[in-house]
Order: sequence, then structure tokens, then C-alpha cells
Amino acid sequence: MTHLPGQTTTQGAALLADPLLNKGTAFTRPEREALGLDGLLPPAVETLHEQVARAHQAFLGYDKPLNRHIYLRQLQDTNEVLFYRLVTEYLEELLPIVYTPTVGEACRRFSDIYRRPRGLFLAWEDRDRFREILRNRPYKGSVDVIVVTDGQRILGLGDQGVGGMGIPIGKLSLYTAIGGIPPARTLPILLDVGTDNEQLLSDPRYLGRREHRLTGAEYDEMIETFVSAVEAELPGTLLQWEDFATVHARPILTRYRDRLLTFNDDIQGTAAVVLGALSTACQVAGSPLTEQRLVVLGAGSAAVGVADMIRTALVDEGLSEAEAADRFWFVDVDGLLVTSRTDLTEEQRLYARADGEVSGWDGTGLAEVVRHVEPTALIGLSTAHGAFTEEIVRQMASTCERPVIFPLSNPTSHAEAEPADLARWTDGRALIATGSPFPPLEVDGRDVPVAQANNVYIFPAMGLAVAAGGATRVTDRMLVAAARAVARHATRAAAGVPGPAPLLPPLGGMREAAREIAVAAALAAVEDGVAPKATEADLREAVAQTQWTPDYPAS
Repeated sequence: MTHLPGQTTTQGAALLADPLLNKGTAFTRPEREALGLDGLLPPAVETLHEQVARAHQAFLGYDKPLNRHIYLRQLQDTNEVLFYRLVTEYLEELLPIVYTPTVGEACRRFSDIYRRPRGLFLAWEDRDRFREILRNRPYKGSVDVIVVTDGQRILGLGDQGVGGMGIPIGKLSLYTAIGGIPPARTLPILLDVGTDNEQLLSDPRYLGRREHRLTGAEYDEMIETFVSAVEAELPGTLLQWEDFATVHARPILTRYRDRLLTFNDDIQGTAAVVLGALSTACQVAGSPLTEQRLVVLGAGSAAVGVADMIRTALVDEGLSEAEAADRFWFVDVDGLLVTSRTDLTEEQRLYARADGEVSGWDGTGLAEVVRHVEPTALIGLSTAHGAFTEEIVRQMASTCERPVIFPLSNPTSHAEAEPADLARWTDGRALIATGSPFPPLEVDGRDVPVAQANNVYIFPAMGLAVAAGGATRVTDRMLVAAARAVARHATRAAAGVPGPAPLLPPLGGMREAAREIAVAAALAAVEDGVAPKATEADLREAVAQTQWTPDYPAS
């Protein structure tokens, strides 16, 4: 990709319309003359640094988060280098706008705010042409990462149909900004299998299929046809499944994880970042992971995925499979998961407790489970706002010196508790990570950021690891290695900081942290035999060479 005279055939207005080639006001005077740009731009010639300052000021001029999101999307569609430089320089400030929580509102309003196409929409009626449609992708070269959704379970908002495309677009923006995957080598995809959201179906502006969702054999056919098209057209591409409903997420992952280079971010990415935060919390509390008693509220695919990842780490640290599973107590809307229940999936049944354990209990709700189990860690993935009540939290804190409490449900309105409340109810002893961003806590007269267990700590680094190391599969040990690297980075970042520190690394340094996390994951891939042999030094060099930097080429 270059802008030097004689090295690009795109000129004039067409050059300015290409977001990968456009430099806007940064085109030099010789470039403007050589590329037919004279008169098409204001006279001033700016540096990228000056453009970033101007773009940031324009961003701040919008008062509503959704309007700021729209501005950033338009900037991305105009000049990718400028967009990514802005995001990388102001990552902590812009992350809640580019992704959660604002992306949820952007998905909900997708048909209202739609401006320009980005990515591919694959509809049921076109299933016989999926490979042909994949060839219509904007940039015809190889693709490192695809993020795909069917829009059924967008954050905590439910079925958003075609509006779910905002999630792959946002995720891939972070693959590039943090992981350094070149933007031309990313591809967002929306599988339009219809929607059961009646409000969308009756909305005259809705841009998706006006049909109820496919189910059963037809849905499975849609997924299989898509996977086959990717295998044929884009072999070796990392395929990330995103925001699929529980009923589909785990079966899809199980069906394809040994066939493709693929993973599910809601199941495995969430799990890895939670393991990273939990590992840091264990270090702070001075209590090893193997001695934790974990109560999990919610038993969907994300919650079970978290337990599976922690269980893998527990086995790696010396416990048997049975001993590791015995560290968990799962509670859903019907109470504790016990063996006599007939509504459990195979994955949930692994964590079901013997019925005899609850003999004499006054019910099996969360409060009663906490009272009897005396957990050291309480993890929420239930979308039940306020479920971690003062009574429950105080009960937990009465039997645990440093209670680990993770209200992880998104968006903020669905969080199981507010961090400020958790700190107050535990006299500041709680070790907290959340799923959505919250204001910092005031501790001893200073602000302490609340760790946000955002998958951004994991998935961009996984993309970088796979691209640099040549992995052919994503294994559980790769994700555990990434989680441990996150914890190590958090510990290093906290060194020398007085008082309490967050359980996860500062977001502002995630681009640098991604390199360390990627090396750890790539090394695990080599050890698992799913990547070519390489030393740690080899992988460090490969990661450094692979990570794309948002810069204009020299004139």
C-alpha cells in the first residue's frame, strides 16, 4: 500500500474515496500534482499528528456517545490510517465508543444510522452462492480474521437481526487497533437468517430479511454452507463466532473447532480474560487458584465457557478433572444446578452438584448457595441487574477476607452489581472486575480504575498470535497461556503503584501488551503441535514484524 507517484494506479477522486489509500490533507504537494489531487483538497498540508489532533477535537464536539460512534465510523470509511492512529492514541477514551457499551446502541439503531457498506451480508436465499459472494469482499487478497454473527444475542440486548453487523465491525476495529491485523485483511460478516424481534419486523426502515429466524435443519444448513464456502475461498483464515444464542453457540464451536481455525469469543475469549483477572486476584489475595470456591450466577454458554477455561487451568496446576469441576457451584433462574434436574445440557451437567448436598437447605437460590458454600469468588454472567444484593455480598465478605466479585453481564444496565456498592459493602476488601466500563473507585483520596473484563485483552492478541505463528487451530491451552500472560502484565503494570491496583492491565497500553500475550499463545500453539516449530525468540520477532502500525508510507 503506497501513495508514491508511479506506484499506484488509483488517482484523483477515486484515490480520496479509497479509505486504505486516502491520506486526505496529508498528501504532499508533489503527491497532489502527481496523483491528480490538485484542487480536490484544501491548500494546507498536515502531518498525521496534526490530523489526529483535529479529528480528536471533532470527536469531542459530539455530546452523545452514539453520535461520536457515527463520527468514528465515518472517519474509518474515509481514512483508515487516520482512524486507527486516533483510536490507538486515545484507546482508553475511545474504546467505550468504538465497542461496548455504545456499539450496543449502534446495533439497535443500525437501520437508522446506516451510511456506507462494510463487510458482507450473507442471506439464506443466497446460500448456493456464498463462495461467489465471498469473492465480492472489498479487498481481494488474503484474509487473516473473519468475525461472523447471526445477530441473535447481541450483548444483553437480544435479537438485533441485521443490526448485529455492528459487532463484527467493532471487534475487527480492535483486532487492528490493538492486535495490529492490517485492516485490508479483516472481514466482518453478518449471516442474515431472519429475526424474531417483532419490533424490527414491523419497522419500515429495517434493512434485513423480514422473516422469522431459521431453525433446525435449515439453520444448520446455513452454517455448514457458510463454513464450506470459507474453507474453499479463504482457507487458513481465523473464523471468530460472535454473539450467537446459547442454543447455537456451543454446538457450532463443538462441531467446527477441530475442523477449522476457529473459536467463539463469547465462550472462550470471555473465559480467558476472566481467568486472567481471577489469576491476578489470587495473587493479590495470596490464595492459589486451586483453593478457590467459585459460585457462578448464570449457566449460559458464556458462563459455562468461563468455568471450562478455569477448569483447564486448574487441571494444568495439578487437580484431577473431577477435583477441578468440584470447585464450581452454578446457579440459574431455577436455582442450583443439581443432578436431578432434567433441563441441563451436557456441558452444564458436568458442573451439577449431587442432590444430597442441598439436603436441609432453605431453597437453592443464590443467597442460600452463598451462605452454605462460603465462596471465595462470585461470578455473574446472568444479565440479572442487581442480583448481587447487599445481603449476599455482606454474607460472602463475612467468611472471606478478600472476596473476588465479578459482575460481568453487559451492558452496564444488566450488571449484577455496581462496583462502588461492592466496595462499600465489603469495606473496600472486594477484588472487582466488571463486564462493562464503570467509573473509578475513590480509595484513600485517589481514583482507582475498575478492571473491565473486556475480551479486548484476548481476541486481538489471539489474531496476532495466529497470523504470526501460523497456527492451524485454536486450542484451550493457547487461551490459558494468553490469560496467564494477561495476569503477568497486570502484575507488572501494578508494580510500584501505591495502594490497590486493577486486576487487569491498563487499556492504554494494550497494543504493547498484545505482543506479549500473542507470544505466549503462539508458543502454546507450537507446544500443542498446531503451529510450525519455533523458538520464543522466533515468535517474538514474527509478532513484531506482523503487527501493523497505522502510519502513512514515507513520500
